[in-house]
This record gives sequence, C-alpha cells and structure tokens, in this order.
Amino acid sequence: MEDNVLKKIKKQRDKELNEVLKITALANNKKFEGKIVDVLVLEKNNEYLLGKTRQYKTIKFKGSDNLIGKFVKVKITNVRAFGFDGEIVKDKLIVILGPTASGKTDLAIKLSKEFDGELVSADSRTVYKEMIIGTSKPKYPHHLIDIVSLKDDFNVAIYKEKAIEVINNIIQKGKTPILVGGTGLYIKAIVDNLDFPKIVPDLKMRKKLESKNKEELFNIYEKLDKQGSKTIDKENRRRLIRAIEVCIKTKRPFLKTKKEPMYNVIQIGIKKTKEELKQAIEKRTNEMIKYGLEKEAKKLNYRYPNNSNLNTIGYKEWKGNNPKEEIISNTIKFAKRQMTWFKKENIKWIRNQKEAEKIISSFLKNQ
Repeated sequence: MEDNVLKKIKKQRDKELNEVLKITALANNKKFEGKIVDVLVLEKNNEYLLGKTRQYKTIKFKGSDNLIGKFVKVKITNVRAFGFDGEIVKDKLIVILGPTASGKTDLAIKLSKEFDGELVSADSRTVYKEMIIGTSKPKYPHHLIDIVSLKDDFNVAIYKEKAIEVINNIIQKGKTPILVGGTGLYIKAIVDNLDFPKIVPDLKMRKKLESKNKEELFNIYEKLDKQGSKTIDKENRRRLIRAIEVCIKTKRPFLKTKKEPMYNVIQIGIKKTKEELKQAIEKRTNEMIKYGLEKEAKKLNYRYPNNSNLNTIGYKEWKGNNPKEEIISNTIKFAKRQMTWFKKENIKWIRNQKEAEKIISSFLKNQ
C-alpha cells in the first residue's frame, strides 16, 4: 500500500516538474519570437522541413526538399516550450521594368545610388558585345552586359544561371540587387524561378524550323505547350524555335515553374501614356541613327549572315525604302507586346522616382 502511495506522489511530482520546465522553457523561448535565425535543415516530415538553430533548438517550417543539408534564414513566427514554428526569410530583389524607351534604365541608375545597389541587366540583346547603338546600351555599370558574342549560343536558361550567381554575389557584399530590363521572360525566369531543361541544340531540327514563318511556328508550339503558348512572344521566331525544340526533346512544357521562388521580390514598372512612349521612341530612334545605327546594322548583318539575333528591331529594317519609319513602327508594336506581357505579372506601377523610392523604402524596411 505504501509503495503505491509513493508511486502516486512521485508521478504527481514528475508531472508538476514537467509543467515548471515547460513554463520556464516557454518563457525562455519567448525572446526568440519574431527573430531571424540561421537554421540547418535536417529532414522533411510530411509537408514541413525540420532543422536546428545554432542554439540547437528544433524548428519546423515549409520549404522545398533541395534545402536539406543547407543553412537558411528563418523568421520565428510561433514559440512552443520545446520548439519553434517559422517561415523562410528570402533575400530581397528589386525589379525595375517597363516597355522599351520608358526610362527604366535612368530610373534604375538613380535608385541604385539611393539604395546602395548594383544593377543586373535583364535584356536579351545587350548581352551581345557587338550590338551597341541599336540596343541603346547604357554606359553606367551593369552586370550581364557584353558577356557573349553573336557567334555564341545563348538562351534564357544560361541567362538565369548567370543572373542568380551575380545576384547572390551582390547580396553577399551587403548591397541591394536591382534587376532592370524589358525582356519579360528573363525577368520571369528569376522572379518565378522558372526551370529550363538543359539540352544540346539540335541543329538539324532548328534548320527545319527556320524555314517556317512565325504563324506556323506558333501553331506548332501551341499544340506542344498549351499553357506556355499563352505567354510566349508570338513575334519572337528564335524563342518559338527554342521552345519547340525543348518540348520535343524533353517531352515536357517549355516553361515549368518550380514550387519555391528564390527571392522576396518587388516589381516596379514605369507607367507611360501611349503618346509619351511614342515620342520617346521617335526621339531615341533619331539619336541611334545619328550615332551610326545604319553602319552598325549593315556591318553586323554582313559579318554574321542569317544570325537570328539580328532579326531585331533596328538591325533588320535596312533593306526597305524607309528604315527609320519601320524602326519606329516596329518599336511601338514591340512596346505594346511588352505591356501585354507585363499586365499578367504582379507589378506596382509608378509615374516618377519619388513613388518608386517610397515603395522600395517600405519593402526594404519590412522583414
């Protein structure tokens, strides 16, 4: 009888002690609530990742499997006596975008000075060293400008790989990465973490596809990738050919989004009226012609005959009778296509630098 009483008392004492330990542990853990901590990701349990903080506290949070074995920054959102709940803190990326001739580069330069940033170009033509006047290449330092030759193979998958490396290096230096450009797919590749399969170019297939016009190429692609056909630029023959090639070779859609975006992104777009944009396009075209666009275009088309990268506004119109008007007209149409693409994205539209600064200040301040 006495033994049973002693067991009951011991059990009760253990229960009370555990309650005290829980209360004490919870009180100690409360100081971590809202803090950002480094976490080593150890495993996945159902839909949650499990990891340990540097204080060897257990924490669970949502994330993709590829984070296992890596350190990540996690914000603690809820504390328990013997563990935490949290959410991954992503590095921040600012995107400045807009249609051609909208003034996005000038704005991005000013913002980079204001927020201690470095600029990363998201333009599918300024990557080429030889294309200078016709791409209105900025003189202010940008990453990913002049990185390949027209004779080299380059695509969005290669761009994404290089851009991620550059952005991460900027972040490691303690600076603000600012992605700036008008190539929608390049921007989307980074913002939405699009997954592009790496395949060896099929020159025989490409040659066969080169003989087809834009409408025929789009019809082929639409049958292969119904979802992707809603966003791809129908006027971009090179991209249509590449998309068809990828679909056929991999037997899967060209655009396949990963589950988890890499960065915490704010996208800011410059809003211009049609008339403002038209005037800016006309002014820029006149300046490019004045600085020698005709000579550059003819020289490159002679040096690189049948190069699909030169099937670009400013470089393809010189066989006609009125190249200047063609360039202006084609650029206006191109700007319209860019805006059609951007309308599908989550973008904060602004009219001036002050509005952009206000949005960015708030974005950088909040965790």
